[in-house]
Amino acid sequence: MEAPLQTRLPLRIVICPNCSLTLRAAVLFFGGLCLFCFTLAGVLALKGMWPILPFSGLEMLLVGWALHASLARRYRSEIITLTDSDVSVESRDRARCHLTVFQRHWAQVKLRCPASRLHPSRLTIESHGRQCELGSFLTDEERYGLAVRLQRLIGRVNESPPYAETLREAGPP
Repeated sequence: MEAPLQTRLPLRIVICPNCSLTLRAAVLFFGGLCLFCFTLAGVLALKGMWPILPFSGLEMLLVGWALHASLARRYRSEIITLTDSDVSVESRDRARCHLTVFQRHWAQVKLRCPASRLHPSRLTIESHGRQCELGSFLTDEERYGLAVRLQRLIGRVNESPPYAETLREAGPP
């Protein structure tokens, strides 16, 4: 017997970047690098090569900025929620949250080839002239796997697979 619409649980897919660098490891790395770089710059400055000091500071400033940008990626995520009638994509950042909702019956999953070999492919969900890009932080292989899974779960236009089959194919959350 099929459960009523109100009791069906939506299928959720959460994707986020692989950020294996912890805050503690980043602090230790940056501290060690600063210690080494400024010690070497100080020794060279004492030998008369003082112009190296501002460049060492600039270099450490750039490394610190890059580490900060890398650590900020930890807070990025995308949550794809699939129900009988809708496909919603919630893009989260540390400061922002953006929700895009598509009618499942009209939604299309498209994996676009890159314009150049050096650019990544683009995975989008599209419907009625609107589109939402997914997994920009994923590798091409991961993006392809997600595209195949979403195409199977959402189906083609005018051909949404039954919700019960979708949950059976998706497996446990």
